Amino acid sequence: MAVDTVVVWCLAVLAVAAALGLLWRMARGVRRIVARVDEIVDDWQGIPGRPGVPARPGVMERLDGIEGRLQNVEHELHPNSGQSLRDAVDRVDVRTRRLTDGRAEGEG
Repeated sequence: MAVDTVVVWCLAVLAVAAALGLLWRMARGVRRIVARVDEIVDDWQGIPGRPGVPARPGVMERLDGIEGRLQNVEHELHPNSGQSLRDAVDRVDVRTRRLTDGRAEGEG
């Protein structure tokens, strides 16, 4: 009867140790996932600057900057104020056409 009791206790200790090992592995996995989620939140919200580390803007602030630059590019691509790149290209095109038309008439 004493051997049976020892075997039961050994199995119980082994089961508890296996459960603790499994919980330890699960806790490590959860900790990794939480760290990744924390990184995603930091990337989304941005990180304020601190001594030796520059601030990093969040996603929304970066998108706002991208939209502003895109508006500047779009302004240059459409004829509008006479100062856009599109207006300058149109002026060069008109001048080039006049020059080439004048040469074609003079050669003929």
